[in-house]
Amino acid sequence: MEVKRRTARNLVSKLSSVSEQTRTDALCELRLISKHDPDSRPLIADAGAVPYLSETLYGSSPTIQENAAATLLNLSISSRASLMSTRGFLDALSHALSNSPSPTVVQSCAATLHSLLIAEDTYRPIIGSKRDILYTLLSIITDNNAPPRSIKDALKALFGVALYPLNRASLVGLGAVPALVSLIVRDARTGIVEDATAVLAQIAGCEESEEAMRKAGGVRVLGDLLDEGTGASERIRENAVAALLNLARCGGEKGRKEVKEMGAKVMEGITDLKKNGSTKGKTKAAELLKIVVDGYGNQSEVRDFRFNTSSDFMNHSI
Repeated sequence: MEVKRRTARNLVSKLSSVSEQTRTDALCELRLISKHDPDSRPLIADAGAVPYLSETLYGSSPTIQENAAATLLNLSISSRASLMSTRGFLDALSHALSNSPSPTVVQSCAATLHSLLIAEDTYRPIIGSKRDILYTLLSIITDNNAPPRSIKDALKALFGVALYPLNRASLVGLGAVPALVSLIVRDARTGIVEDATAVLAQIAGCEESEEAMRKAGGVRVLGDLLDEGTGASERIRENAVAALLNLARCGGEKGRKEVKEMGAKVMEGITDLKKNGSTKGKTKAAELLKIVVDGYGNQSEVRDFRFNTSSDFMNHSI
């Protein structure tokens, strides 16, 4: 372990070199070590790498930015406190998200945010207060030219933000609902629609979402996903049910009425989920059916929903 500690210190010391090549070589090695050797991640963080890596995100070299962003992502797996306690770290991520010409940098920064948000409840209000970060993540999912990977990583970060109830109103205020509804309508890729509906289900868990959903036609779009003729995946349909359920529980009478009317039109799809969905899906479908049929439902309970994919960044390193 002492050898690894000395190696980490030596490489981190090179990050302050006046030679760009020396810095680049050190970054490449730190990226590889932090990817393949989990034990070295805290050693790299303890050696003071995070401030240098954060500052590097402001640089003009895409290659150097990519190595720095990837190393930060790897460190976020097990050295989250070192990242979040570094002054200017979130500002550096925000800058790279909105200014880097490299999709790889954007993806690593968004994935780092997701890693932090999913692992630690206490980070959610802190990151959620950074409106520039939220705005940039929403800009990514509304960019028709954004790579699919960038969109998926941005959606996962937004999901983590929306896990904190007080962040949901902020997302609504920044236009998250129409952005997500538009993405669901225009993008036929199952993975992206699954992730977008998961985020929408979270955001629906605040009263501010009702008017935004009405203006964006969100209930109609969610209802279409539950129509058995659309061929939506089980996860998409379960997310649609969760979104409608949260909207009925958290919205006002108009929202609840709209959900009931739409639910009556797609009763077969909801009933199918109640019979054949996942354990959680069955429960949500049953609750939604109670609201649709007789207006009964547990309005006090708004559940959080988790991504159920093997690509979660909890164990992702690059």
